[in-house]
Amino acid sequence: MALSPTDVTQLAAVDAGRAARVLSEVRAATLSGGRGPVPPRPVIEQSWERMMRSGLDPDLDVRSGLLSREEVQRRRETTALRHVLPVLREGLLSVADVAHHIMVVADHEARVLWREGHPSVLRKADGLGFELGADWRESVVGTNGVGTPAVVRRPVQVFASEHFQRSQTSWTCTGAPITDPRDGRLIGVVDVSGPLETMHPATLAWVDSVAKLAEARLRELHLTSLERLRAVAAPVLARITGRALVVDRDGWTAAVTGMPYQNRVALPKSLSPGRRWLPPLGLCAVEPLAGGWLLRAADEPVPIGATRITLDLTQPRRWSVTVSGGAGSWSHELSPRHAELLYLLALHRSGRSAAELAEDMFGDAGRTVTVRAEMSRVRRYLGAFLEHRPYRFREDAEVGVALPDDPRDLLPHSTAPAVARRRASV
Repeated sequence: MALSPTDVTQLAAVDAGRAARVLSEVRAATLSGGRGPVPPRPVIEQSWERMMRSGLDPDLDVRSGLLSREEVQRRRETTALRHVLPVLREGLLSVADVAHHIMVVADHEARVLWREGHPSVLRKADGLGFELGADWRESVVGTNGVGTPAVVRRPVQVFASEHFQRSQTSWTCTGAPITDPRDGRLIGVVDVSGPLETMHPATLAWVDSVAKLAEARLRELHLTSLERLRAVAAPVLARITGRALVVDRDGWTAAVTGMPYQNRVALPKSLSPGRRWLPPLGLCAVEPLAGGWLLRAADEPVPIGATRITLDLTQPRRWSVTVSGGAGSWSHELSPRHAELLYLLALHRSGRSAAELAEDMFGDAGRTVTVRAEMSRVRRYLGAFLEHRPYRFREDAEVGVALPDDPRDLLPHSTAPAVARRRASV
């Protein structure tokens, strides 16, 4: 009976050696352009394709320079990961030590900042270059349990010859991304690694659950900081008669007066005191507060003048829109769905109806409710520059799109039919 990728994963739990041999045949056949006994798992196959497109040599053990101790310490002190280390240690270390694993915590650039666990496994990790300060980006060391979860933004287990580089094929690693609940950005990856015989399919769910506990802890800390800011804001807003709100440094609302409550305001990356245009408030007087900003909304129209809107799709999963005009400039990081929608509107300057966008996005013109809901969310931060019936950018706005060098990297995880066609045609 032929094996499937799932069968190989299950086989590894009872016969790691046999599973490793099967995967070694799969790896050798696939990387040489042939066909192995089973196909690679989709997440592994897609990663291998990225590596081959980039020209990474699977037989060359590539290691970049380690960060200095001082730089590792600086990153430890500035990353939000430091707040969740107790959660990660409590959830992973005791079991990892017994199972001859190590726990590795890397930042958003896949640089190893913490590494703890069984001493013998730590020594083996040294031989692989899995050291403090090491660079484990997928683009540098191939498919692995730190760099690959950072790219695909979901938990990934990489067993034996599923690693792209041959030097890592005696290893198994399972990593899960940790994202900041305030803005959804990747802040790091937690990984449990060890020799291939220590692999178990349940490790994936275990590591993922602990990563989610860490994100829950970050959410609690954020809510606590908003409560502190709310206490600071109360006497300030009590003296204001117009429209105003107090937000934290990331734009999350702590308190409002004279206007409807909204969860968050899109702030520029580098906000400073003075008069600024902020979506969807318009012109505002911006004043600093301890831990945040006081925003006083002015009852003035949106300034008229040349406006440039730039959609940046060059970086994987770091898509953004930047608006520049007479009132300054600001940027907003985009979700995958909003990046797709704005890209389609940039392609069709004359506009798209809800039904046309539904056809573009889902291949189903009837899914207009979903499109309208998403466009409503887009208008919260870009409403002054969008029109509807049909949906389109304002005619007097100059719209530009920055695309990745390789057309296949254009919104690579998008399944929208219109985007897929565009990838194929560019």
